[in-house]
Amino acid sequence: MSLSRIVALSKDPEILKLAQKYGQEVFGADDLADAAEVIQTVNPDLILFDQWLGINNVREFIFRSRANDKNEFIKSTDNYSIDIPIVVVGCGDDNTDLAAEFIRIGAYDYLDTRQDYAQLERTINRIKNKSKDPIIEKSTSLFFSDDLACSVSMVGSSKAIQNTLNMIKLVAASRCNPILIVGETGTGKELAAKAIHVLRHPNEQYVAVNCAALTVNLLESELFGHVKGSFTGADREKTGLLELAESGTLLLDEISEMPMDLQAKLLRVLQEKCFRKVGGVKDIACNATIIASSNRNLKNEVQANRFRRDLYYRLNICPITLAPLRSQMRRQDIRILAEYFLRTSTICPDKCGKITSLTELAIEALEKHDWPGNVRELCNVIERAILLETTEKIGLNGIIIEPTEWSDVSKNPTPGLIKDFSLAKAECELISRALQKTGWQKTRAAALLGITRATLYAKVKQYNIEKNSHIVCSNEGQGQNKVTSSYLSQPVAVPS
Repeated sequence: MSLSRIVALSKDPEILKLAQKYGQEVFGADDLADAAEVIQTVNPDLILFDQWLGINNVREFIFRSRANDKNEFIKSTDNYSIDIPIVVVGCGDDNTDLAAEFIRIGAYDYLDTRQDYAQLERTINRIKNKSKDPIIEKSTSLFFSDDLACSVSMVGSSKAIQNTLNMIKLVAASRCNPILIVGETGTGKELAAKAIHVLRHPNEQYVAVNCAALTVNLLESELFGHVKGSFTGADREKTGLLELAESGTLLLDEISEMPMDLQAKLLRVLQEKCFRKVGGVKDIACNATIIASSNRNLKNEVQANRFRRDLYYRLNICPITLAPLRSQMRRQDIRILAEYFLRTSTICPDKCGKITSLTELAIEALEKHDWPGNVRELCNVIERAILLETTEKIGLNGIIIEPTEWSDVSKNPTPGLIKDFSLAKAECELISRALQKTGWQKTRAAALLGITRATLYAKVKQYNIEKNSHIVCSNEGQGQNKVTSSYLSQPVAVPS
């Protein structure tokens, strides 16, 4: 199977060879500007993007193409489509995190190597048959509130996400510096920082450092740099991240973990807009936007004498707060996030495009959980479900919230939300629950459970489930299950 036109954005002959295998016409481009001109002219079916061009260039390419502004490097034309799939071609370094990041910023797929002909063929099949894939066919508006959210993969359409995006735009358009982002672990603080960077400094450096990951001496050297001979082992001069960021953005992730002595030095940088390398005597101008993030309540940290009061008030100009998933203002994003992670996951390449959706009971289970790990935890649960699933739809048995409570995947994959009874008992009660909620309309109940009508009939007979009776599901022999109402009191979402 081949496509009419493929644009290969690379100087590597292997990528051109890859494109020629599946493209009736192949057009090469050396850089973004050249690619934009080619795309305007030929309106290709696919763009192959060399990984070596960098994730920032891919993000910028997608963001600007979606903006479709005549002042940007991609001009608006009647023939140009902003929905052209972009496939990033890797270099065989087996970097799963990088692959996932490319997918989440908007790439259609990621190839591990330049010789990954089989994966490209599968991708082309998905592109040509995408009308058969209900998740791929859905508009990006399902996942993102606007173009900014799309360019940095801030998934969601809830009021909480819209408020966050409005604050990001407000702060990014101002001269506010420093900027504080607060929120629980896994809520997307770094995505918010990248969104500010995209709006304020799209063509400048973006650098980040985790303040909790380094000792005080290493963190100081990492931030400020050092001169040769300033301490034992300093055999050469080092450029710090404050200098490396230049006129771009520096993210200080988990700033609450920064030692107090270093907090004082950072405060001077924020006030004086200059710094000195470790062991140096020369002042160096700091032109970067400083973004600090924290998963702790900094006001409480100040009261506990773990964070400097003066630094807190210097940072707390116009803070951006990210709501947790358990918040009522954000719970509606759980379904959207789950579908997004299902669509973009690369954890199991052979299943890409084959698992198309989640059952309503699986979604209901996700929506009931409090998600202490927030979006990151939800992503892990969906990827775990993808690994376990053998059909085209993820059911309740695949939603394992706490894997430590799950002993043997191959024998008894029991969902983390269902405890203290056997898999057979759980199945009996779920089937009874679905029938009750659909008024014993078996076609709707089967759809709710993600099984066929014939399978539902077989299960009803197996468990001897009777209409208008109560269930007491027992696993002591087949066909001996009687109905009780205790489990049926919980609400279930029935598809319309």
